[in-house]
Parts: sequence; C-alpha cells; structure tokens
Amino acid sequence: MSAYEVDAVVVGSGPNGLVAAVTLAEAGWRVVVVEAQDTAGGGLRSEETTLPGYVHDMCASNHPMAMASPAFRALGLEREGLAFAQNDIPLGHPIRPGESGILRRSAADTAAGFGADEKIWRRVMGTFGSRWKQLGRAIGNPLRPTPDLIALGATSVWPTTWLLKALRDERSRAVLSGLAAHAIVDLRKPAAALVGVALGAFAHGVGWPVAVGGTSSIADALIARFTALGGEIITGTRVTSVDRLPSARAVLLDTSPRDALRIAGHRFAPSYANALHRMRYGASAYKVDWAIEGDVPWADPALADAGYIHLGGTAEQVVAAERDVAKGRMPDEPFLLLSQASMLDPTRAPSGGSAFGGYAHVPFGFDGDITELIERRIERFAPGFRDRILARHVATPAAMEAHNANLVGGAIDGGVPDLRQLLARPRLSLNPAETSDPRIFLCSASTVPGPGVHGMPGRLAAQLALKRLG
Repeated sequence: MSAYEVDAVVVGSGPNGLVAAVTLAEAGWRVVVVEAQDTAGGGLRSEETTLPGYVHDMCASNHPMAMASPAFRALGLEREGLAFAQNDIPLGHPIRPGESGILRRSAADTAAGFGADEKIWRRVMGTFGSRWKQLGRAIGNPLRPTPDLIALGATSVWPTTWLLKALRDERSRAVLSGLAAHAIVDLRKPAAALVGVALGAFAHGVGWPVAVGGTSSIADALIARFTALGGEIITGTRVTSVDRLPSARAVLLDTSPRDALRIAGHRFAPSYANALHRMRYGASAYKVDWAIEGDVPWADPALADAGYIHLGGTAEQVVAAERDVAKGRMPDEPFLLLSQASMLDPTRAPSGGSAFGGYAHVPFGFDGDITELIERRIERFAPGFRDRILARHVATPAAMEAHNANLVGGAIDGGVPDLRQLLARPRLSLNPAETSDPRIFLCSASTVPGPGVHGMPGRLAAQLALKRLG
C-alpha cells in the first residue's frame, strides 16, 4: 500500500495547473487539484459580467499560443468538444480614424498592404509563420535551443525600436509595435520584439482564434479530461501551507512566486526563496467589458472583421505609452487591447448585440479610474460607440488580483518578461519547474516559457515530476 494519500496535489487550476494535472493523471497518477476560487479555471474563466447572455472572458480571450502549443496539441482537447472560431483577419491596428494596419492570416496578403515593407514582412513573418509548429516547440522549451529558436533570437532579441528602424511603412511599423507591446515592457529594452515576432508568426501560422462559448471552454475541456481519468478538483479552498495538503509524492504550485513562498517558503532553501523574492512583476491591466447594441462603429470598415484590435495609434505613440507605463506613469493615450470575440463566436451575445472588451496597460498596482478615458479613446476611432453601450463591467488591477491571485498587482505576466526574466524565470535552470525541495515543483507562468494560454509550464513541471518521482 502506498505511503501517500495521493500521488500529486496541484495547487491552482489555471491553464498550467490543469495541464499539469491531466499530464500526471494520464501517466496513471492519482491527482487532486485545489483551487481557492469557487470556480476552477484561473485565467480561463468566462462570465456574464455585463448583461445576461453576454459572455466575457475574464482574462485571456484570443488564443494563438493555445493553437501553437505542443502541450495543447498533444492533448487533443477537441475530443472533449473544444472548438475554436476565427476568420481571415486576426488583428487590426487603427493608426488614426479611418486608417489602419491589417494583419491577415496570409503573410503574402498582409505584406501586400504594407507598401515598401512587403518583401521584409514576407521574408521574416512569412518564414516564421510557415514554420509555426517548429517555432511553437522551440518557444515551449527555450532552454533547449533549436535552429528555429536561434533564428528567432537573432532576428528579434533587439529592442523593438531598433527593428522599427528597418521598416518604412507606417502600417507595418504600427502593427509590429502593437504585437511587441504584448510583452508589457519598455519597447526600447531588449527582447520585447521576440514576443512581437512570435505573435505575428503565429497569426499567419494558426491565427488568433477564440474558444467557442468563451475561454472557459478550454478549462471545461481540461477538467472533463482530468475527471474522466479519476482526478478530483476541490474549489473554494485557499491553501495556506503545503503541510496541510493531503500527503503526496509531489506538490505542483500553479501560483505566483509570492504565493509559493507563502505556501511552501519554510521548505525552500534560502537561495531559492531569495530567487522568488526577487521576481519583478510587470505593468498591470485595467479591464473593461461592454455589452453593446449592434457592432462597434469603427471609422475604418476593415476593423469590423478583425478578431482583435490594438488601439495604439502610430508606432511612436505605442512606444511612448509603454515607456510611460514602465516608468510608473499613466499615459494620456494608453495602449488598448480589445477583443471582438462575439463577432467570431456569435454564441457569446444575443442577436443584435455584441460582447466587446479588453484592457489597457497601466502602471503596476494602478488604483485610479480610467474608464472614461478608455471609452473616449475608443470613441475617437469609432464615433458613436458610447451611444451603443448597454452595460459595462470594470475590473481594476486590484479586482483582477482578487479574482485571480496569480495576477499580482493586476499584472498578467507572472513576472515581467524582460531579457533577464525571460530565461531566469524564476532563476536560471535547465529545469525551471524544480525548487530546492525535490518534491515541490513550480508550474505557473512565473516559470519558463512564461505567460500565455499554452500550458507549457504545467507540462514541463509534470514531466519533471514523473521523471524524478514516477
């Protein structure tokens, strides 16, 4: 008889925790997942926060990384009914009212809209996009470099502002700056362009789809697979110490470094605890969702068919906004990331309405109210937008953290992915999931390869646990 009550306990049920749990359960382990909130899913939750029938994603919305992730592709969650929806235009970037850069699934069609930059866009983004499977594997485990990862690094490890100097067309420059801004760092610093080039490549390779029914459908599929394998999920239970968990061969923490210290700090060596203490968190998200009548009345009709909108203006304006946020200043014109999910997935809103929403980048822990500023900024590019608002729901950085403790200070990055913390996450190690305790593993976005709905930290942590303890 086993000396343990279960084989593994996973603390936290975000995408990484659930992928870890499924990976272990498929290997025959008895696994329990413990979640502090009343609903499992972490950043994969969707709720009717504005009006009945209008489904809004509480964090992640459009999912290029989920489509390209080796973890999700290996699981084959379509067997649990998971489906994605998208169209030919993953992204639109309004530069000024009536004028936008458009990123299409086809790299050639996209490049054709970028004038003097047609050749360079096709050569760089088109090449990486055609190799999206190899790129997904490389990014999924970047501590073991492949030729594709080396090529990506050689192309884009530089500051985004350096790459922008190689582009001459205002539209391609704006689109690249908006893609890179997903890193939520000062774009004058190294490495942010890695995020931009990868996201652009995945747009051409797999698109930027939404999960049909809401992002929670991804969590539902993972939970269905896990429970079918005999796994158990306990919700509404905040873990205060690993010592109070069921006895297990392994404990996997899908938590922030801050909560990992709170839960298991007494089990860690001082050097590892110090590495967790040193983790720096990036800028915060200020999220607003709207139930609107009809569609967003964009001044540029091409934006009506874009699944995602980067409302940032010119490349110079995006760089300035991200610089201000990184320095702790609230920009006059914040960078907005907006999802038109119900345009891609009509099940998210009643007929004649739209579930629209997204977030602004704001300084870490920002506690002000910028709802009016955000709506005024959208109104400039979509005249009449405010007249169509039926209801809104605001989630400040504090509210984001209250809904998901991994979003420390409202930061959605698990730790700012700058050059140092891109690989030393939370410390430099070929096995970033390992802690100083051989039975405790960290499997959150605070480990390599970092943030995004791709499940790779969970998969890598589970594989390491199986190798070490299985």
